[in-house]
Amino acid sequence: MVRGRLHVVTLPWSAFGHMFPFFQLSLALAKAGVHVSFVSTPRNIQRLPKVPPNLASLIDLVEFPLLTLDNEILPEGAEATVDIPLDKVEHFKIAYDLLQIPFKKFIGDQFPDWIIVDFCAHWAVDIAQEYNVKLVLFTVMSAATTVFLGRPPGYVFLSDQTPTWPSPESLTKPPEWVSFPSSVAWREYEAPFVHANLYTKDASGISDAARISKVLCACNALAIRSCKEFEGEYLNLHEKQMGKPVFSVGLLPRPHERPETSKTNDGSWRKIFEWLDKQVPKSFVFVVFGSECKLSKEQVHEIAYGLELSLVPFLWALRRPFWGTDEGDILPFGFSNRISDRGMVCFGWAPQMEILAHPAIGGSLFHSGWGSVIEILQFGHSLIVLPLVYDQSLNASLLVDKDLAVEVERGKDGSFDRDGIAKALRLAMVSKEGKAFRVCARKAAAIFGDESLHQQYYISRFVEYLKNGE
Repeated sequence: MVRGRLHVVTLPWSAFGHMFPFFQLSLALAKAGVHVSFVSTPRNIQRLPKVPPNLASLIDLVEFPLLTLDNEILPEGAEATVDIPLDKVEHFKIAYDLLQIPFKKFIGDQFPDWIIVDFCAHWAVDIAQEYNVKLVLFTVMSAATTVFLGRPPGYVFLSDQTPTWPSPESLTKPPEWVSFPSSVAWREYEAPFVHANLYTKDASGISDAARISKVLCACNALAIRSCKEFEGEYLNLHEKQMGKPVFSVGLLPRPHERPETSKTNDGSWRKIFEWLDKQVPKSFVFVVFGSECKLSKEQVHEIAYGLELSLVPFLWALRRPFWGTDEGDILPFGFSNRISDRGMVCFGWAPQMEILAHPAIGGSLFHSGWGSVIEILQFGHSLIVLPLVYDQSLNASLLVDKDLAVEVERGKDGSFDRDGIAKALRLAMVSKEGKAFRVCARKAAAIFGDESLHQQYYISRFVEYLKNGE
C-alpha cells in the first residue's frame, strides 16, 4: 500500500467487457498518481495485461477466490462469463455475490477513500455505507446507452414493481427525455429478451434492474467511458438529469505499440503478420465478435458465405464455439480452400490491437461492443456492425446516427444472411457510395486515438473530483 496517497478500490463485474475497461481506468488513475486496488478473482487477474513497471508500485491486483457452488452447476474453473453458457450466468451471479464476504473484510482493513463499482455488485453499497467510504458507479457503456439506466429526475431506475419501462415495446423507442434526434433504442426482436433480463428476479434472488437501481441511487457520482467530443449531447443530458455529479472519464484508449516481446512474434501469428505485410494497405477487413457472443452454426456459416460473396480480403478471428471441435465442423465445407488467396480464419486468441494497427487493415466487421468501437476507431477503420447481444444494438444505432457505420440488414426476427453481410462489406470497404463512411471514420481517429485528451483532461478532472469529493 502507498501511504499518503488517494486510495481507490475498483470492482468490476466478471465479464471481459467490464474487467478490461475497469483495468484501463485503474491504469489511468495510477498514471495520475492515485493508489489503486483492482479486485477480481485469480484467473481473471491472470488474464489481464501486465501492469507497466512504472505503475507497479501504484496498482495492487487483489485476488479473491470465487467460491464453488454446492450444486456444481458451473463448469470447473469458471471465473468469468466467457467461461459459461448464457443460461448459466444467473447462477454465476450467486458465486460473484459471495465475493462480498472477502470484499467487506478488505474494505474494513484498508479504509480506502473511494470504491468504484460496476452495476452488478449491489452489496458494495452497504459495505461502503458501513465504513463511510464514498462510491462511484462506473458504467462501461456508451453515454447513449446510459440513457436507459433510469428515468429522470435522478435517474431512479425503478423498482421491479414500478418499472421505468413497463413493457418490451417501451424499449423500442428513445426515451421521451432525449430532446434531440436519436434512433438509439432496442429493436422489436430483441426487446422481449432485454426486458425479461432487466426485470426478472433470477437465480441470484435479485433482478439486474434492482442491482443497477441500488448502486445508482446510492453512489456519490456516475462515471461514463466517453467524451464530449463524441457524445456531447448525451453527456450534457446526463449532467442535467442525473441530480448528482456525472464525469466523463474519457474513452480510455488502449496503447497500441507493438512490443518486441508481443505474442505476435509467436509461431503462427508471426506468419500471419508476415502474410499481412504483403497485402495492399487498408484493403482487409478484420472480422471479430469478441468473447461474449456465442454464434450459432447457422450464423457462422452465413458470415462465412457473406465474406466469400463480398470478394473483400479478410482476416477472421473466430472463437471456437461450444458446438464445434475442429475447422471441418465449424466452417462450411471447402470454405478455407475457396478463400485461401484473399482470406484467413484464425481460431482462438488473437492480438486484436496489433491486428488493428497493421497497415493492411482498413475496416472491421464486428458486434459493435463499446470497447471494440473505441479500439477500432482509434485507427480510423471503417465499421461494419452486426450487433448480437446486450447493448450492442444501441451502440450500432449511435454509430449509424453519426454516419460512422454500415449496419448489416436484419429480418424482422433478427436474422441475417450472407447477402446482407456481403452488401454491407462492399458498401463500407470498396464502393463509391461508402466513401463518406470511410472519411468519417478517419476523422474520428483524431478523437478516439488522442491519449493525451483522455488522460490529461478527462482523467485529471475526475481525479480532482476524487481528491476534493465535490
